Amino acid sequence: MTLLITVFAAVIATVLWYVNLNKSDMKLGTLALMYWGASLMWFVDAIFEYAELGAEFFTPALEDMINDSYLGLCVVALGLIIWLIVLFVKDPKGLIRKKLMKN
Repeated sequence: MTLLITVFAAVIATVLWYVNLNKSDMKLGTLALMYWGASLMWFVDAIFEYAELGAEFFTPALEDMINDSYLGLCVVALGLIIWLIVLFVKDPKGLIRKKLMKN
């Protein structure tokens, strides 16, 4: 479930980045790269877990699926938080700088 959730987040972020390619001031490419990196990490984890468990890998317990879903949502939320921090630090539109200089 973690892999599935992060792949969906990566695809959505990539589509948003591609649609807004001319307006790249929101750093959507950074968000997409973070989610694709997380997806790659979970894919490698799934390969090693499959090598260890074999056919049992495809029949997880309900509790394990809930835990994996929660972890996937936490990863997506953490990616959004990091993206917001990058966006505020880079301040592509200069809004924060203008607000600070005004006071």
